[in-house]
Order: sequence, then C-alpha cells, then structure tokens
Amino acid sequence: MTTLLLVRHGETHWNREGRVQGWAATGLTDRGREQARAPGAWLGGAHTVDRVLSSDLERTRATTATVREAAGGLPAPAFDPSLRERGFGVYQGFLAAEMADRFPDHDSSKSYLTLEVDPLNGESVAAFVDRVERAWRGVTGAVADGETAVVVTHGGVLKLVRAILTDRDPRATLAQSSPPNCSVTEVRLDGTPELVRFGATPWRE
Repeated sequence: MTTLLLVRHGETHWNREGRVQGWAATGLTDRGREQARAPGAWLGGAHTVDRVLSSDLERTRATTATVREAAGGLPAPAFDPSLRERGFGVYQGFLAAEMADRFPDHDSSKSYLTLEVDPLNGESVAAFVDRVERAWRGVTGAVADGETAVVVTHGGVLKLVRAILTDRDPRATLAQSSPPNCSVTEVRLDGTPELVRFGATPWRE
C-alpha cells in the first residue's frame, strides 16, 4: 500500500491571535509543540515511514523536528518551498478584521483567503492553486510504490489537496476552515489517489 500522511503544522502565536501568516517566520507555541508530539508518537507505533517531506517555513520545520523526535526517529526530511502556505505579502501579520481598514480596496464581504487580487509581494489565488497542483504532482511522483510518506505542510495547501482529490472548486474550498493543527490527512496512492480521511486525529480514536 502506498500512503501519504499529510500533517498540518502545530499552533503558532499568530494562529492563536487570528493573524494572517502566509510566509511569515512564525514559531510554534508550547501548545503547538505538544500538538506535534501526538502525530509523532502515533506514527512511531502505527506506520513504517519511508520518506519525510516538509514545507521550508519555520513553523513546519519545527513541527517536523518534533514529530520525528516523538516518533523515535524518522528519515531526514526534504524541505520543499512549493509546499508553503499561500504568500499573502503585505497582508501578513494583520488580523482578518483589520483588513478593510488597512487596505481600502479590500472587499470586507469576502474572505481574504479567496481574494483574486495579487497582494504586494504575495500570490493570487490562481498562482497559489497552480503552485499546489504542481507540488502535488511532484510529491505523488516522488513516492515509490509501497512507500509511506509523511508531508508536513499548511492549512491552505491541505484544503487545495482536498479539492484536487474530490473535484471541489478550489476557491470554495479555500473559504472553508482549515483542518486542526497537527491533524492528519491520509491519502492512498495505489491506482487513483483516494482521500481516506481529512483533518483526523487517529491517536484519539
């Protein structure tokens, strides 16, 4: 069986405050590090992991390190910038509620997550979707038959992966809530890729 286990990073201070993160170098909270130990301990007992991939941002690097430690040792990770969250450029660091005041052209009736505008130094939705689709092809192409791979990434990426696998509209999917921090999304790659579970916490089952 060829399996992908995609893990969202642990809680950061900006997660807790509701700030737009994007590519910002935000670190994990104590709670975020504790969250990352749970999937690590579960992986160590439930799976033989052949490959570890991660976004190269600070919060995913820290999550990956904690997951590997809690699992009792996993393969050294490969860090891939194509697995990053959407780049929000000048929006980063602001509370979502502040967007209309700070940026007069922002439509407060719409979520900043689905804005078509390309923020200064950021990515449009179209560019983000294109990047994640290319990253998905790269990840699935790199995993050999029979392997189990762990991918540590971000809420926006996971929502787009879900859209890819279920033929959902990417923009509608981005407007939905992200899966919980450090939850696991499982995909089987034998034949047609199949979404087994999204945003799950199997160590609690």
